[in-house]
Amino acid sequence: MNSKNKNRVRLLGVLLSPEEFKSFEQNWQSSGCKKMSEFARRKLFDKPIVSSFRNKSLDDFMGEMIHLRKELNALAINYNQALKKLNSQERIPSEKSWFLRLEMEHKILLSKVNEIKSKINSIADQWLQ
Repeated sequence: MNSKNKNRVRLLGVLLSPEEFKSFEQNWQSSGCKKMSEFARRKLFDKPIVSSFRNKSLDDFMGEMIHLRKELNALAINYNQALKKLNSQERIPSEKSWFLRLEMEHKILLSKVNEIKSKINSIADQWLQ
């Protein structure tokens, strides 16, 4: 296979029994290949395949962290929308100090949410490698 020619225009179809496909799929999932076609080409041309073993508990943890990141982002967006709506309302002078404090708390909350999201993103980047 020529490394300069990356245009793949020919299709190779292979029929497998359910057991063969299950075995092939298990081998693919335990490899470092992201796509099944990449794994098949490596097998076909006898190229080395690096197997990677993932930590199941780390996978579960990352799933939870990704879910938490989405929820934090949704909470920050909702909070920001509520604050904007409050800001558009007319206020009496006694509410002004309360509103200023709420804006300060909003900035603190957003900075903490961004800090948490940043940490989750950095852990996710390490996990994906």
